[in-house]
Amino acid sequence: MQARISMITLGVADLERAVRFYAEGLGWERMESPPEVAFFPLNGTWLGLYGREALAEDAGVSANGEGFRGVALAHNVASEAEVDDVLAQAVAAGARLVKPGQAVFWGGYSGYFADPDGHLWEIAYNPFMWVGPGVE
Repeated sequence: MQARISMITLGVADLERAVRFYAEGLGWERMESPPEVAFFPLNGTWLGLYGREALAEDAGVSANGEGFRGVALAHNVASEAEVDDVLAQAVAAGARLVKPGQAVFWGGYSGYFADPDGHLWEIAYNPFMWVGPGVE
C-alpha cells in the first residue's frame, strides 16, 4: 500500500458553525458539496466536515467520545512569526488557544488551538526541515 492520506474528516456538532470557522475565519476555500457535508481542498489532501452523529453512524461506532483521543492535526509554516499569526487568526475566528506559540524541546516553535468542536491543531515551525508538500 502506498502511504498517503487522501482526506481527513472531522465529526462536528454544528456543520454551519464549523464551515464558518474554516471558510470565513481561516479563509479556506470550500468546494461545491452536498449540504450535509463540506469539503476543503488542502495542499495534497482534503478536509471534510460531517455531522458527528452521522460520521459515527457511518463508521458503526458510538458518537459519545469524550476527552483527548490521541490525535492532533498539524499545519507547518515558514517562521515563528507565522505560527503566532495563524494562532491569532484561529482564535479570532472562534478557536480556543490551547498552547501559545513557544520554543519547544525539539528545537522548533509551535502552539496549539482547538477548533469549535475541540479538534486540536498544532501550528509549527521546524527550522531543520520543511514538513509539507513541495519545497518551501
